Amino acid sequence: MTTVNHAPESKAAGADLSLAFDDLRYTLESYRVSNDERLAQIESRHGVDPLTEEKMARIDSALDEATRRLDRLTLDRSRPALGRDELRDPLVGEHKAAFAAYVRSGEASGLKRLEAKALSAGSGPDGGYLAPSSVEGEILRRLSSASPIRALATVRTISSGTYKKAFSTTGPASGWVGETAARPQTGSPTLAELSFPAMELYAMPAATQTLLDDAIVNIDQWIAEEVESAFAEQEGAAFVSGDGIDKPKGFLAYPMVAETSWSWGSIGVLNTGVAGAFATANPSDILVDLVYALKAGYRQNASFVMNRKTQAQVRKFKDSTGQYLWQPPASIGAPATLMGFPLVEAETMPDMANNAIALAFGDFRRGYLVVDRAGVRILRDPYSAKPYVLFYTTKRVGGGVQDFAAIKGLRFAV
Repeated sequence: MTTVNHAPESKAAGADLSLAFDDLRYTLESYRVSNDERLAQIESRHGVDPLTEEKMARIDSALDEATRRLDRLTLDRSRPALGRDELRDPLVGEHKAAFAAYVRSGEASGLKRLEAKALSAGSGPDGGYLAPSSVEGEILRRLSSASPIRALATVRTISSGTYKKAFSTTGPASGWVGETAARPQTGSPTLAELSFPAMELYAMPAATQTLLDDAIVNIDQWIAEEVESAFAEQEGAAFVSGDGIDKPKGFLAYPMVAETSWSWGSIGVLNTGVAGAFATANPSDILVDLVYALKAGYRQNASFVMNRKTQAQVRKFKDSTGQYLWQPPASIGAPATLMGFPLVEAETMPDMANNAIALAFGDFRRGYLVVDRAGVRILRDPYSAKPYVLFYTTKRVGGGVQDFAAIKGLRFAV
C-alpha cells in the first residue's frame, strides 16, 4: 500500500501564513509611523506635506492587500478534504459519480436513476439536478468566509420556502410570590410573527469542453470557486441593504430612528454631529456612545461593521494615552479589532456621506438571520453560448433582522 504524505504541503502553507502575518504587522507599523508624522505636521500648523499624504495612501492600500492575502491563505488552509462522505454512504458516492458524469458530458441517466431511488437526488420543476452534498457544503463554507454578514449572522437551513419565527412583543407577566401565597393568574404574552422567505439566487459559470474533459480537474471545487464570488457579492449587498423584494431584507432597509425614540421593529441610530464625517475634536467619542447604546447582553458578542473607506478613517483614531484604537489581528485567522471589539469589513456598507449610516455595531448572531433552503441545483446548458458550456446554478436564500435590539447604526449627520 502506498501512503501519501501531505506534511510538506502543510508546512509550506503554514510558512506562507506566517510570512503573510509578519507582512501585515510590518505594514501596520509603517502605517503608524507615517500617521504619527502626519499628525505632527498638523500640530506644527504648517500643514500636511503632500508627500506624506501620498505615502499614507500607498501604505493604506498595502495594508488592505496584506489583510486580504492573510484572509485568503487562512481560507485555503481551512479547506476540508472533499470526498469523505462517500466512504460512509455508498449512495453519496453514486450521486457524486453520476453528477460528475452529467457535468462533464451531459450524461444524465445516472442522476435519473437516482431520482427513482431518492427524491433528494432528483430534478426540480425548473430543471437541473441537485448538486452533491460535498459541492453544496463547499459553496456554503466559502460563502461563510467571503460574505461578511453571513459569517456573523445566525444561519438556518430549511426544507420549505419560508421560515417563520414567533416572538413576544410584551413578554408574559411575572413576579415574586410567597411560598404559601395564592398564585395570581399571569397575563398571556402578545405574540407576533417574523417571516423569512427564501429567494432564488443564481450564477452561470462557463467552461470549455477541454476543461471538462480534463480528468485531473476537481469538478466539485471548480463549481464552488466559480459561483463563490457571484453568490457572495449578491448576498453581501442584500444582507446589508436589500429591499426584501425577490431578495433578502438587509438590516439597513428597516426603519432607522434616533436611539432615544427606539422601538421594536426599527434600528436605533446615533448621529456623529457632523454632516458626512466624524467630529473634528475627539472623533472617537461617538464610537464609545455607540458601544454603550447596546445593552450589556449584546455587547459581549458584538462587532463593528463598515467598509474599507470608513475603516481607513478609524485606523487613525487614538485614545487619550496615544494608543491606536484599531488593532491588527492578534493571531492568524483572527479579525482586526476596534476598541477591543472585532471589526468586520463589508464592502457593501455605504461610504461616509451626509445622512449615510456607514457604520454599524451589534451582536449580528442574535440580530440577523440568514435562511438557506437545502440544496444547490445545477442545469447544464451546452447550447446557448457555443463552444462554451454554461452551468445555471441556483440556491435559495433569505434573510432579515430577528432581534431589533441587537444592532445599532451610526449616521454621519448633524
